[in-house]
Amino acid sequence: MEIKKLNLPIGIQTFEKLRTEGCVYVDKTKYLIDLIDNGSIYFLARPRRFGKSLTISTFDALFSGKKELFKGLYAEEFLNRSNFQHSPIIRLDMSTITTYDGIDMMKESMLRLTQEVAEKLEIELSDTRFSGDLLSRLISKTAKKYKQKVVILLDEYDKPYTDFVNDPGMAEKVRDVLRSYYVQIKAKDEYIRFIFITGISKFAKVGVFSALNTLLDISLKPEYSSICGYTEEEIVRYFPDRLEETASYMHISPSELLAQMRYYYNGFSFDYEAKTRLYNPYSTLTFFDKKRFLNYWIHTGQPKFIADYMKRRNVTVEQFRNFPITLDFAENPGDVDTTSPEGFLYQCGYLTLHPAKGGGVVLDYPNTEVLNSMSQLVTDNILQTNGNSFGSYHRRLFHSLQNNDYEIFKDSLNTLLASIPYDDFSKAAQESVMFNNYKFPAQEWLYRSTILSFLRGCGVVVAAELHTHLGRPDLVISHNDCVWVIEIKVAYEKQCATQKAEEAYKQIIEKQYAKPYQKAVCVGLGIDNSLRQITAIRVDRDST
Repeated sequence: MEIKKLNLPIGIQTFEKLRTEGCVYVDKTKYLIDLIDNGSIYFLARPRRFGKSLTISTFDALFSGKKELFKGLYAEEFLNRSNFQHSPIIRLDMSTITTYDGIDMMKESMLRLTQEVAEKLEIELSDTRFSGDLLSRLISKTAKKYKQKVVILLDEYDKPYTDFVNDPGMAEKVRDVLRSYYVQIKAKDEYIRFIFITGISKFAKVGVFSALNTLLDISLKPEYSSICGYTEEEIVRYFPDRLEETASYMHISPSELLAQMRYYYNGFSFDYEAKTRLYNPYSTLTFFDKKRFLNYWIHTGQPKFIADYMKRRNVTVEQFRNFPITLDFAENPGDVDTTSPEGFLYQCGYLTLHPAKGGGVVLDYPNTEVLNSMSQLVTDNILQTNGNSFGSYHRRLFHSLQNNDYEIFKDSLNTLLASIPYDDFSKAAQESVMFNNYKFPAQEWLYRSTILSFLRGCGVVVAAELHTHLGRPDLVISHNDCVWVIEIKVAYEKQCATQKAEEAYKQIIEKQYAKPYQKAVCVGLGIDNSLRQITAIRVDRDST
């Protein structure tokens, strides 16, 4: 008899809907029962689209005693305990709070959310203009009515605040409003059985952490590193039919498919030693549905917001590769509006923890999907500044690689370089950049990182600073059966770009950068710094 294939729960954040509509559920309830048995106040930080809301919804079903939903899951035993008692639940989804129309509208929205929860619990609350007062009364009245301590599930607690990362003045006002609201939870501690709070960022100024002094932050605790997201073992266990189906569709074996998925979607880590590697659920599910290696996760948020942030902070994609940090920074990266760019990108999930050589951790992009997406966002932002179309240059670039058309390749890169704002060049001229223990002089870093971002954003397989036995070429492009080994040299005042292109080419040959590849094209690029253009190119097929 043919076994019916379970549905993919793409975008489903409600546990009951997932369990009643024939969807795959990766059982995470062991972690939830462990939390309930061993404590009462927890906080979990995870990037968006990583399963935080589903976790909140699962807690809701657990404390509500909906046994039928947990049949066959780890939590089934918990609900069959003789001492189990369901609890009234105050569930607050702060992602629903209106923030776009000012502080007064935000306060109204918080009042409305609190009142809606009261109505669901059939609690009557007197009118007040202060949402904190309303929450305080809701907690005590609910506990008294149901003669049970309440469970508080607070989802996306920082969403109203993170809406204003690019507006520090407004962010501070929002922080004050949230502080006065959340402090009521501590004030009503005697009426509360269990608290679970989720968010993206870990900032202390709101008051959640200072008021709830017994709060346990499980965000980086190794034993809870897999509470959200999919491990590779879970993908193999829960999605065997999807692996077989997708591998067959792509004419490869399931093991080959997993290797490609690992490269493209795996890599998020949420433990101190960066040992556990996770797949983003949304990207994984969407990939199984579309059966194409595309960038899914980053486009579910506010990509232009991130591109604008990076532009405002004058940062490039490449500078955060293998970025050294301390374990203290991993635990306490700071407030998202005042922390360093790496702290902001880390909390939002665009950077993640990787083990460092010799111990400790570094930051880097989780996987190819995130790296390529960030590269495209930044490059697209550069091109749109001057009214150019990313899509048209994407097509031209691929045409040049497909046909070994070096002039079109050069022209595509020159359009990009011409779009870099003058201020960015001025800033780049003021300082050199250290990367992989090599000091890049002045503007060479900006040229190199911008070109690299453009190539990655177009989906080109490209590596930077690959180690060979004699050195490291600037770029190595792999396209179809051919490899382009590229070295970049910049001609500054009174220097000749043609000579620089020749020097770059000779460096490739003398240091045998192309030796590891069967088919390699050696490309030396000479950039005239006064024109900010590639004015010379030296190309030859390496004899190796």
